[in-house]
Amino acid sequence: MAALSIQERKRLRQIGHALNPVVMVGDKGLTENVIEELARALNDHELIKVKVVAEDREARAALTAEIAAASGAEIVQTIGKIVLLYKKAAKQNAKLSNLVRHAHLSN
Repeated sequence: MAALSIQERKRLRQIGHALNPVVMVGDKGLTENVIEELARALNDHELIKVKVVAEDREARAALTAEIAAASGAEIVQTIGKIVLLYKKAAKQNAKLSNLVRHAHLSN
């Protein structure tokens, strides 16, 4: 997967600003259920926020990297415990995709 350009990252951050976290990764780490939920949310919405609950910064960074690797998503931005992830859907769902919805809102 090609890395996102600066312009793409900026646009995704703008869209992501209004989003709420849809998946929360707790102190149990990445369980099968969490990975499935991440895959479903990314497939539906393409751009999602994930809340990573880990007290220490290094643990959070490691968990964030693990989430990105397990889901095949690109980390767009990390602010505190919130991570903005992007993964292009194989087949975009116009009703659910945050990218499509935002394109309609901005026009």
